[in-house]
Amino acid sequence: MSTWTRFKTHSYHYADLGVSLDLSRLPFPDDFLASKEAAMQQAFAAMADLEKGAIANPDENRMVGHYWLRAPHLAPSAELTNDITSTLVAIKDFAAKVHIGTIAGPKGKFKNVLVIGIGGSALGPQFVAAALGQPRKDKLAVSFFDNTDPDGIDFVLGTLRGQLAKTLVLVISKSGGTAETRNGMLEAIAAYRAAGLDHSKHFVAVTGIGSKLDANAVAENWLARFPMWDWIGGRTSELCAVGLLPAALQGLDIQAMLDGAAAMDAVTRKSVTAENPAALLALAWHWATDGRGTKDMVVLPYKDRLLLFSRYLQQLVMESLGKEFDLHGNVVNQGIAVYGNKGSTDQHAYVQQLREGVNNFFVTFIEVLKDRDAKTSLEVEPGITAGDYLQGFLLGTRDALSEKDRHSVTITLADVSPRSLGMVIALYERVVGLYASLVGINAYHQPGVEAGKKAAGGVIALKLKLSAALAASPGKQFTAEELAAVVGATEKTELSFKILEHLAANKSTGVKKRAKTPWYNSTYRV
Repeated sequence: MSTWTRFKTHSYHYADLGVSLDLSRLPFPDDFLASKEAAMQQAFAAMADLEKGAIANPDENRMVGHYWLRAPHLAPSAELTNDITSTLVAIKDFAAKVHIGTIAGPKGKFKNVLVIGIGGSALGPQFVAAALGQPRKDKLAVSFFDNTDPDGIDFVLGTLRGQLAKTLVLVISKSGGTAETRNGMLEAIAAYRAAGLDHSKHFVAVTGIGSKLDANAVAENWLARFPMWDWIGGRTSELCAVGLLPAALQGLDIQAMLDGAAAMDAVTRKSVTAENPAALLALAWHWATDGRGTKDMVVLPYKDRLLLFSRYLQQLVMESLGKEFDLHGNVVNQGIAVYGNKGSTDQHAYVQQLREGVNNFFVTFIEVLKDRDAKTSLEVEPGITAGDYLQGFLLGTRDALSEKDRHSVTITLADVSPRSLGMVIALYERVVGLYASLVGINAYHQPGVEAGKKAAGGVIALKLKLSAALAASPGKQFTAEELAAVVGATEKTELSFKILEHLAANKSTGVKKRAKTPWYNSTYRV
């Protein structure tokens, strides 16, 4: 079959959406889609049940309803419908009042918004802010605390030096107990106090009703509180208050995002596989990875504004699909690894390996047809613009990979806009759900994340014990082995060494190191 014939057969165009999906560079056999039709129909049925309110996460006995956010009338109860619609009204009203100054700080209108969150409480808002922001036009400039790295926090605070009085702070955490977000909040509070400002006049909570954070916001009389519902997972939270509030404050058209997502949902609910881009993409993933994640997904958006798309998809795809057990309790170790850069930067970064190195991946190209908002574009050569070159590198790279039997999918968007971004978010949310059904796993729980948090808690507890033991014997020198034995953690000597090295590297701890040879005989004291 010729390239053009295969393209005509396996390139799917959704004119009403302004989206195209090209699977022609995946050489699956002619009968592949038909062979998976029965499984695909089961996936459609499972997705329909979820949308009707079936329990999706038995670990927490909760539903998963991110699709209701853009179609509240589909929520399984009038109470949920009202919660969604009233929250959206409240978000729009709050943002409008901030913009006109009705809601302001003690020293005037807010000019900045600092978002404190991690994972889904930061990745989605960061992706949207970067994709749609206009620094000279945005209502508020957005910055983020998205980790518990003190140096990173100091860097962001440095960019806000002298501006805290005009900065609104959003603290986003469903439970209110997420350590990284709690730490960022405490650092921000300390910064406001150091500047002689009352943080409660600047802070807003986005959290679960009745959470620790919610109670704290009530007790301190914060400016506002917005809900996070237990039926929204972090990686699918961009179109609830988590993502809509910072976007609205930035001045972005959040209704257009919701409308775009609703339009994509309407198409991806169809049970005719050839008419459903999410189903086709899920099947493409299944063929490309043997339904076992045997190949990585390299995401290459040929648009600077979509640079963070691969980071956003890393959480959505890998947290949803990276599972040890299937639905029957069998060990399957499923998942698809995701990484990416942007075109044509990737041309000068790692396309060399993609073309000639280990063939352990498939590529998702993101093509955007509209180059820029300006009516005219500079010709860098006669009849050729910079945007022509960008498309040339995309199409050329795709051909160069195909020549070496390196497979790819191409998604084409008309533009990067609130509507198209909402569509892309909804598309991939649906794809992971359908793919999970195809491979028999639960996309909506994440026991591995909780295991990591529990292990981190053990490290913190050991650090406190080691610090207490040093403080109890001031001036006394201990090796890591000796101190681990003192606190009854001989089996955790390696952890003890790492903790002591960290303590000694930070003057504020008062811990000093005496380096010795071999290195493991080095001693520590206060």
